[in-house]
Amino acid sequence: MNFTISKRARTFTLALIVIGLVMAAFGVAGDHTDHKQYTWAAFYANALFFFFIGLGCLFFYALNHVTETAWTVLVKRVYEAIAQYVPLGAITVLVVLVAGSMGLNHIWHWMDARTVDVNDAANYDTHIAKLTAYLNKPFFWVRAILMLATFVFFTRWFRKHSLKMDQETGETLLRSHWKNYHRSVGFIVLFAFFSSLLAWDWIMSIDVHWKSALFGWYVFGGMWAGGMITAVVLVLYLKGKGYLPQVNGSHIQDMGKWVFAVSFLWSYLYFVQYLLIWYSDIPEEVTYYKVRIDHHPWLMWGMFFVNFALPMVLLMSRDSKRSPKFLIGVGVLIFIGHWLDTVQMIMPGSLGLHFEHIGMLEIGFFLAFLGVFVHTVLSALAKAPLTVVAHPFLEESVHHHI
Repeated sequence: MNFTISKRARTFTLALIVIGLVMAAFGVAGDHTDHKQYTWAAFYANALFFFFIGLGCLFFYALNHVTETAWTVLVKRVYEAIAQYVPLGAITVLVVLVAGSMGLNHIWHWMDARTVDVNDAANYDTHIAKLTAYLNKPFFWVRAILMLATFVFFTRWFRKHSLKMDQETGETLLRSHWKNYHRSVGFIVLFAFFSSLLAWDWIMSIDVHWKSALFGWYVFGGMWAGGMITAVVLVLYLKGKGYLPQVNGSHIQDMGKWVFAVSFLWSYLYFVQYLLIWYSDIPEEVTYYKVRIDHHPWLMWGMFFVNFALPMVLLMSRDSKRSPKFLIGVGVLIFIGHWLDTVQMIMPGSLGLHFEHIGMLEIGFFLAFLGVFVHTVLSALAKAPLTVVAHPFLEESVHHHI
């Protein structure tokens, strides 16, 4: 059965975009010390959040090929559809990076040439000057273009090859399967490096005087968790609309397990990073947490509680991972929790003490991006059969029971 976007769904996504943009407009007009910087920072936090969801599903999609996982075959197109947001997400991130390089925003303090000008005593920063071999615009853009091009290329290749496999049988299908396997291995090797690199370049360098050896893994954990949550909520939505009839409780439970497991991975990385920095008490490491604990304790500890305690308590049992309404409710809460995590990574570092609390600007951009994201994903679902037609493990996936 092919998926079609209902008029109600189209209206909903359009309403999200319009309401979000109106709220963002009111937020821009609000009482902010630097309207331009605040707007760019809020836009960037939301651009990264939804881009990371697409990347998380792209990674998991490739991981299933490498591990030759059978049970995910029936929901393969869902992960594909979410990953189709990656090209659009790359553009939104690229806009902010270009604006930063051109001086239209000051999210990355090190991009200001005055910070490395020894003749400018008022703005010269010794620490930034020591990092110029790595943090310089030409090298930064080489890395950014290489990463974005890689993500977009594999997103399009996996999708194209998946649709092509629907027309294949026998030895041809097996050859395509192994081609998928080898390409996925290559992607995961690149992703293992690039996922940390983008965390260092695009997020950690905002707080340029701060360092953390675990930050790349921590960002990756949040990226993966966001993808898993989005996928299970989307599958349950489709099931509720009468699609994916062959997807059973065992598939849903396994997807719930991934939400549970990856939430624990993220929590572990967050706690270990914090514990090591707290224990060592090194000045250049504690700055990141000090500003957040002193000025935004509810944001920092609140999002940690939502992202750690809720999955631990509410998704522990087998029944909870098989209950659609319960799983959607918990998934939405964790989804919002990881959005809060992205906000607390970007806003305090970009705005310093000018960031006081989450307001209409951040929420407005969230709703607008959510509308664009949902429309992109649903459109991708409507452009191909909702379930793969041919796959070596299709029969095994259909009869998956635990």
